[in-house]
Amino acid sequence: MNSKKIVITGGPSTGKTSIINKIEALGHFCYEEISREITLKAREEGIPQLFKTDPLLFSERIMEGRAKQFYASEKIDEPLIFFDRGLPDVIAYMDCFGQAYGPHFVEQCKTPRYDHVFLLPPWKEIHASDNERYESYEEAVRIHSFLEKTYKEYGYNIIEVPKGSVDERVTFILNSLNTI
Repeated sequence: MNSKKIVITGGPSTGKTSIINKIEALGHFCYEEISREITLKAREEGIPQLFKTDPLLFSERIMEGRAKQFYASEKIDEPLIFFDRGLPDVIAYMDCFGQAYGPHFVEQCKTPRYDHVFLLPPWKEIHASDNERYESYEEAVRIHSFLEKTYKEYGYNIIEVPKGSVDERVTFILNSLNTI
């Protein structure tokens, strides 16, 4: 299959999920963010906050889930496949929070290649915390810088998505893909 794999990334509360939902509603194939699913599954296992209790295990589960998404996407016959976050996000978060990790994390980010990466900037007016999203706005700004740095280190050209309505942002992304 010759699908283009497109990552929509950014710190917490930047509008990723709303954009992915809109893109999916327009008929495109999308993989949703998996961190909430992993957090909820850990709660079912009796771990109230896996991210805080065992951050390495949390990151390993995220990496494994995103790798499964990537490799599963290779069997999908769609022109565009969108991902709510990519594999390098895991490294960016671990680096941002000073978490030690083994070389297998780095190796997992080298081979699978996305075609395009769209980065959403921090946006104070829409930032919110909840039971699965712990980060403050200041942490979201810091995470953004690590995401940008990490994707660049893995050789990606990043396209920053301007702030605007969900429709405006989706239009920007789809129009950008038509001109690349």
